[in-house]
Amino acid sequence: MTTPTELPEQQPPTSKEGPAVPNQSRSDIHKVERASVAPVPEHTRPGLVFAPAVDIFESDSSITVLAELPGVKAEDLKIDLRENVLTLTATLTTPEAGAEVNVLKEYESGGFFRQFTLGETIEQSKIDAKLTDGVLRLELPKLERARPRQIPIRTT
Repeated sequence: MTTPTELPEQQPPTSKEGPAVPNQSRSDIHKVERASVAPVPEHTRPGLVFAPAVDIFESDSSITVLAELPGVKAEDLKIDLRENVLTLTATLTTPEAGAEVNVLKEYESGGFFRQFTLGETIEQSKIDAKLTDGVLRLELPKLERARPRQIPIRTT
């Protein structure tokens, strides 16, 4: 299993009063950042593996995940849910050039891989996935008990 590499400690911005972030706080922040980086799983297949860029939005009723998977077709995408871990896996192949000769080749083929650990507030049986123009939209509905609600106030 691989571990994240240690990043050099950066100097915080300073002002006339001194450092904006005390040294102790900076150290704590770096510890939290390193602890929150999940180890990258090892892959047993040859080729490149990309982590798709994602945006995550939350509303009162659901969490929405948008993942960029350019060039991926629905039949080449696998979404797996096991033990509260949602895994996105996709294969991407280079378009065939036919009889043409490559002059410049920047388009790389490989696969996509990304995992998310779901909390207990997600209603896993109602997760919905839609792939449109290379963007995967996952709707993760919240359990009723996890949704905010107004509490009526009684007077005596």
